This record gives sequence, structure tokens and C-alpha cells, in this order.
Amino acid sequence: MGKVYLIGAGPGDEGLMTVKAAKVLKECTAVLYDRLSGNNVLKHINEECKVFYCGKEPGCHYKTQEEINDMIVSLSKEGHIVGRVKGGDPYVFGRGGEEALRLYEEGIEFEVIPGVTSAISVLNYAGIPITHRGIAQSFHVFTGRSSKNLDISWESVANLKGTLVFLMGLKNIEGITNNLISNGMDENTPCAVIMRGTTSKQKRVTGNLKSIGDKVREAGFTSPCIIVVGKVVEFTQELGWYEKKPLFGWNVCVTRSKEQAKSLSDKLLNLGAEVTEINSIKIKSTSSNLQNYMNKLENYDYIVFTSVNTVNIFFDYLKEREFDIRKLKARVAAIGRATESSIKERGIIPDITAGEFVAEELFKCLKSEVQEGDKVLIPCSRDSRQYLYEELIQCGCQVDRVHIYYPDIGEIVNVNSFNDVDIVLFTSPSTVRNMIKMVGIEEISKKICVAIGPITEKELVKNNIECFVCDEYCNEGLIKKLLQLKEDNIPT
Repeated sequence: MGKVYLIGAGPGDEGLMTVKAAKVLKECTAVLYDRLSGNNVLKHINEECKVFYCGKEPGCHYKTQEEINDMIVSLSKEGHIVGRVKGGDPYVFGRGGEEALRLYEEGIEFEVIPGVTSAISVLNYAGIPITHRGIAQSFHVFTGRSSKNLDISWESVANLKGTLVFLMGLKNIEGITNNLISNGMDENTPCAVIMRGTTSKQKRVTGNLKSIGDKVREAGFTSPCIIVVGKVVEFTQELGWYEKKPLFGWNVCVTRSKEQAKSLSDKLLNLGAEVTEINSIKIKSTSSNLQNYMNKLENYDYIVFTSVNTVNIFFDYLKEREFDIRKLKARVAAIGRATESSIKERGIIPDITAGEFVAEELFKCLKSEVQEGDKVLIPCSRDSRQYLYEELIQCGCQVDRVHIYYPDIGEIVNVNSFNDVDIVLFTSPSTVRNMIKMVGIEEISKKICVAIGPITEKELVKNNIECFVCDEYCNEGLIKKLLQLKEDNIPT
């Protein structure tokens, strides 16, 4: 018999998922996730985990609640550690209680991991404090899915002095507002509707009980939406911090390997972008190829690192073999600032660093340093260009080029994750080729594409995909290009 975790994933912004939820997901061997659980929740699962989509679209249910309950029970009885991932909190209109009761009846061990509920967090991101001294000393949360059948005393609700929040009520907004007005609430009471709060697609409309329905229709809002009623809505212009971030409104797809995506993703998130990680590359280590060179490591004059991956795999292998790096006499060269940074993390300060992430730039730096007869080691990818090797040979160097990894094609775990993407960042020809295999040229061509440099641009152009190219071939260059495009109001 397995175990089940009922996991609240928060409202959409991946940063609002709890530390415990991320930890538990790594333990799961089977995960069932919803439409509203966020694009990046599944990046926390392990590679062997089975994934099942059981999201419910308005008017199009992939699975009934009973079918979902049956799946959870069946998987746990097979011995799986099951993660049932829900948007928001499992017990706030998430039907988590029904799933927990079924597990109790079946004698299956379970835990509930609370999540940040959208009833509070979405308001926060829209600049609306759910309570405020002297204005709203309480708040009340309702499901608005079917205003006709709600077990609500509208007369009592209409006379409450606190903030009213209705989840899942867009379809019935007139029923909600009319019931409040007809039961005595002032039709001029401030009201707001927030669509897809805490994500790049967040939009908000403000008005009053009388006007809000028309305003929402004019704005073309679709579910999911939250309706907020009360004077606290008036703070939205002053306190709306999220929509003021420089990259707000853009969902940016980072296509790097899982190991390399974090640094760039974190910078984008800080600037207000929503990030969708699609790890188009899986790094497969072939570090055992270094075995034949271990007895020569002390004799090299230069070791040239051409990516963060080469740094990590090279030094991890030395650590595994208990090689004392103090024996290395070689000068160390790095391509780009990210590679330089990863070398520094190993306690080594590179002697030579190319400012741009291109082999030609690194060779320019090396050309004035190396001498004929110098012994050079280039640990690299199996698929990397031979440019550095050939140029250093021409300089009279003795060069060993060792393939210590190869990039394999990744996979999309969240089947819906690419739909909301506005911009795709390509950081190598491999990311271009792999993304084409994973999502197709037609889908990629619908997005704004950005290449980190001319080599990557060439691969995109070869496939008839239009793109913008960074002026600096590094993470900072990607960020600067995005900020420039945003300032130029490039339509997405």
C-alpha cells in the first residue's frame, strides 16, 4: 500500500508554492495535476515519476471527480507515493475533502499539504488588501460557480461590512451582483474582477456592483476569475505592485537543461515575467572518457572550459576519483561569464575569460597566450564545434579534446505548458533542434523567438523561424534584449 499527498500548489505563480510541497513532489512516484496548478509545478518531480493530467476545463471535463478518486486509490494500492496537485489550497473549494474522505474509507495513508489560496494572494497581486483597518475588518469567501443554487443568505451577505470574495463566479457575475443589490447593498459599492491572477496573463477590471458585469464582458474575460466586493478595491491603483514590474505580462520559455535553467529563470521572475521551463536538453554524462587522461592532468598547460556543463561534469568526476585539484598546474580558460562563475564556485579563479559565449571570442583571448608545444585539454560536449580544437592545433598546440557529455532531447511533462508562452529563449542550436521536435515549427513560429547569439540564430533561420538576436551572448544579454523588446512594445 502506498501513500497519498493532497498538495496545494498555490494560485499560479511558482514562487507561491510552499517549500514542503516542492519537497514532497520529489518523493512522489505518480502525480495527478490540475489545469490551475501552474506551469512549473512539475519541474519538482523526479524523472521516473508517472504524470497524469486530470484538469477540468469549463464545459469540458477530462475526468469526473469520481474517476479522479478512483485513480488516486488505484495508484496508491499499486504501491505508489501519489501526489494529487491542486491549484490554491486543497480544502478551499478544491474538493480535497472528498478525496481525503475516500482515502480514509479505503484505509490509505494520506497527508494534506496546505497551499496559498487565491482568495487572498490574487487580491494581493492586484493591489487589493483583503482587510484594512477602519475599512474592512473581516473577509468572507464564497464559491460563485452557481449563484442560483448557493446555500447563501443573500440578505445576510449583503449587510456584511467586510470584503466579499467569490471564486469561480465569472459565469454567474450578474446573479451575484443582482442578489447583493436586491438585498440592500449599495449598487455603487466598489467591485473588481481579476482574471488569472499572479500569472503573466493577469488582468483586472474595476467598477461597482452595477457596472462590473458590463465591464467584464467588454474586457473579454475568461475563467478563472475572482470577484471582489468592498471598499478595499479602491486601493488597487496605489498598491498594484505586480503589474508595474518591467517584464509583467510576458510568459517567457527557458529551453535550457534543468541544471542550467535556474539562474536565468530567477532573474526573469524577479523582473515580473512568468517563466515556463521546458528543458529541451537532458545532459547525459560520459565523464568516464576522462579516465584515459587522468594520469596526464598534471601535465597540461591549459584546460579550456566551454560551458557550465563541462565545468560541473569535469570537477564532479575529479571529486569522485578523489583527485587532488592542487596538482593541476594548468591555466584555466572559460567561455562567457556563466562558465567563469561556475569555475569560481569550485574555488578556482580562471586565468582567461571570454566576455561573450562564442568560441571565436575565447580563441581571441587564447591566441595571445598559448605557445607552440603547449598541452591543452578541452573537455566538451560530443556535439560541440571543433573550432577551438582546430585553431589551437594551427597554433602548434598539442590538444586533447574529450567528450564528457552529450545533450539528449528532453520531454514536456506538462502538456499544456507551451500554450501560454509569449517568448521563447534559445541558447544553443541544440535547443532549437530539440524544441522543433518537441512542439513543432508551426507552434514555435507563433511565438517571439530570441537567439542568444549568431550561431543559434543561424539554426533558427535555417528552419525559417524569425528571431531577435542578443547583442551580448550571455544571460545578461538575454535580459537586456527582453527589456528592449518590452520597451519597444513588441506585440505578443
